[in-house]
Amino acid sequence: MHEIQESGEMYLETILILSKKKANVRSIDVATYMNYSKPSISRGIGILKDDGYVIVDEAGFLKLTDSGRAIAEKIYERHQVLSTFFTSMGIDEDTASRDACRIEHVISDETFEAIKQFMDEHKM
Repeated sequence: MHEIQESGEMYLETILILSKKKANVRSIDVATYMNYSKPSISRGIGILKDDGYVIVDEAGFLKLTDSGRAIAEKIYERHQVLSTFFTSMGIDEDTASRDACRIEHVISDETFEAIKQFMDEHKM
């Protein structure tokens, strides 16, 4: 298993988000949601499949493995928390979401946990 790249984390997060909205998710759904080309998504999904993060069934539906789901949920939580944190400081939702999307992949666990604790203490 390779260390997962930021793009892989984004694909896993997107599969998670889409699977909350619909029962079956395909690569084309990921491509459409992310506004990426189908070949780019196919390469990325292939790597995630080879590394054991995603299963592609015979119908072409994408399913997260336990390890893939754990990463997706971690990134999704970071996005939600950071977006909320930024908007609570008066940053508009679009900017907050875009910034959260970039930061969620590189922020340390220590800093993220401190932000969550700060938000809890200040009822954010």
